[in-house]
Amino acid sequence: MRIFRLLKIQSVAFRYGLDEFFTTHGPLRFLNKPIRWLTFWRKLDKPRGERLRLALEALGPIFVKFGQMLSTRRDLIPHDIADELARLQDRVPPFSSDIALGILDKTYENKVDEVFLKFHKDPIASASVAQVHLAVLHDGTEVAVKILRPGIAPIITHDIDLMDTGAWLVEKLWPDGRRLKLRQVVSEFARHLDDELDLMREASNCSQLRRNFLNSPLLLVPEVYWDYCRSNVMVMERVSGVPISHVDELIANHIDIPYLARMGVEIFFTQVFRDGYFHADMHPGNIFVGDDGRYIAVDFGIMGTLSDEDKNYLAQNFLAFFRRDYARVAQAHVEAGWAPKETRVDEFETAIRAVCEPIFDKPLKEISFGRVLFQLFQTSRQFNVEIQPQLVLLQKTLLNIEGLGRDLDPNLDLWKTAKPFLENWMSEQIGLRGLSGRIQKEAPNWAVIFPQFPRLLHHLLAENRNQGLEDKLQKLIIEEKRQNRLLIYVVILLIALLLWQVIQ
Repeated sequence: MRIFRLLKIQSVAFRYGLDEFFTTHGPLRFLNKPIRWLTFWRKLDKPRGERLRLALEALGPIFVKFGQMLSTRRDLIPHDIADELARLQDRVPPFSSDIALGILDKTYENKVDEVFLKFHKDPIASASVAQVHLAVLHDGTEVAVKILRPGIAPIITHDIDLMDTGAWLVEKLWPDGRRLKLRQVVSEFARHLDDELDLMREASNCSQLRRNFLNSPLLLVPEVYWDYCRSNVMVMERVSGVPISHVDELIANHIDIPYLARMGVEIFFTQVFRDGYFHADMHPGNIFVGDDGRYIAVDFGIMGTLSDEDKNYLAQNFLAFFRRDYARVAQAHVEAGWAPKETRVDEFETAIRAVCEPIFDKPLKEISFGRVLFQLFQTSRQFNVEIQPQLVLLQKTLLNIEGLGRDLDPNLDLWKTAKPFLENWMSEQIGLRGLSGRIQKEAPNWAVIFPQFPRLLHHLLAENRNQGLEDKLQKLIIEEKRQNRLLIYVVILLIALLLWQVIQ
């Protein structure tokens, strides 16, 4: 089976002239002319990026999803290829209704008519991993039922193995292959696919995002009905709205389009900086607009998370960009460990300024974040800046936001929209409110550690009588004094905060 799949991949790659990626440079360059003479019948008049996109579409949905992910790695691939791969659409024919009913019967160990009051056999959406049907629960609640494609797991495992082999060959045969780190990309892609194959995990993602935006005037997230969820079936509240890409219909529904665009930016920054948890697949097919003007999100298979440290450095970078403080941008990269400690901050600052300065004071329609990101990644490579894996999904989401914003309101001023939000968030982090919040967060840990200190000291002394006891005892005494001073400082800060709140 694998050998036939491999032969198909080779056939498709040859048909679209992908061999040119390997034979125009490097050790296989001598094969270029003979192959062109022997394949004079091939029409290779299309650009290389378009031919690669067509080849991935011909290979099937898993390769399409891989191409979609690869399009976000502008730090790895040329921008002309990234732009073309971004056009890939994850659309596949649905599997039959009889198969869907059979899956549900087996999953629930009961007939569908017993589980649901009404079940619509025709799916309303179909993608590479799952398809969605509408249904009604016995209490009259209208729901959407997401069903995993049968037999998709072994197909994905098989294709991932082939991708890994192909990535290994690319790294060996293409001069730029090693720099592209394609095997790393394949590994990252496989991890995200594993998440999408477990619909219980997607349901938990949906539930978490809903909790974060419960009663929000910005975003509606459907409710999950846990009693009906399984690893291969997810049941959630049915939501209805207009696809966000249907701008004319939104205008006919009296939706304020410029306000909608600004809301999209606010939702993005709220997810990233308030929650550190964000929807990482915000393409137009997954975003709708309700009658009340709120965004509606669906498809929660891919979510991104950020630590408090990541959020802090990101906020510093964004604010510094908005203020055109490129020295602070460069310094923040060094402080975060993203750039080597020996980096010349002044040189890094100059390089960043050359990329970013031309884009300010321009409306969104005149700015391509994709191109800016590509230029920033080129600058990053020049200064040996490491691409942070946890930020890859954020980059992907930012590009999605760019596309949404451009479709809704080309005159949207992203800088003016985002800057107040970030300034307010930073003031909460570094001001008295932020200090109070951090003290309250750490107080339970201190309450546990301090009472245990004498006992821990006793055990340490008992275990180390003959191992530099005097030195260890001296260090412990010094540490105890330091802890006591720290405790005094904490008490003073708490008293100051209480007084400040009373005064306020």
